Amino acid sequence: MPKKQPAPPSQVSGAASRAYNTAVASLRFRSHQRMKSPGSFARVFRQGSRARSGCFVVALAPNGLDHSRLGLSVGKRIWKGAVQRNYVRRVFREAFRLSQHELPVGYDIVLIPARPNLVPVLGEACEELVAMARKACDRYEQAQAQKGDGTDS
Repeated sequence: MPKKQPAPPSQVSGAASRAYNTAVASLRFRSHQRMKSPGSFARVFRQGSRARSGCFVVALAPNGLDHSRLGLSVGKRIWKGAVQRNYVRRVFREAFRLSQHELPVGYDIVLIPARPNLVPVLGEACEELVAMARKACDRYEQAQAQKGDGTDS
């Protein structure tokens, strides 16, 4: 006799369904969390700080919003095939989605693959994203503090 499969969340009623929907909703990657304009990317590359890991380079700059946004820069020059580029984007986007609550709030974060022919692993990407975003944020704040100290003297 085959095992009975648990009911999908859409078929579960009551508190369990509400808890599932709340948990999933808090981890969604919404449109407002995506960097869209070329100007936003240019601002991050011009004003932001960077941190490098084995998986990617994180470029980070404040955005003046109450949430962080993600931008991806996966070049056609390195990955000729769209399938490989899209896989890298998918893994990076999923890493951001899963670790968004651990990232600094109010920053635009641009992820750039660190090396050609990278095959990212989601678990490593999540850990590195949080660590490198915090490192880049600390570097940005230190640079701003040094600018502030230099102008007052």
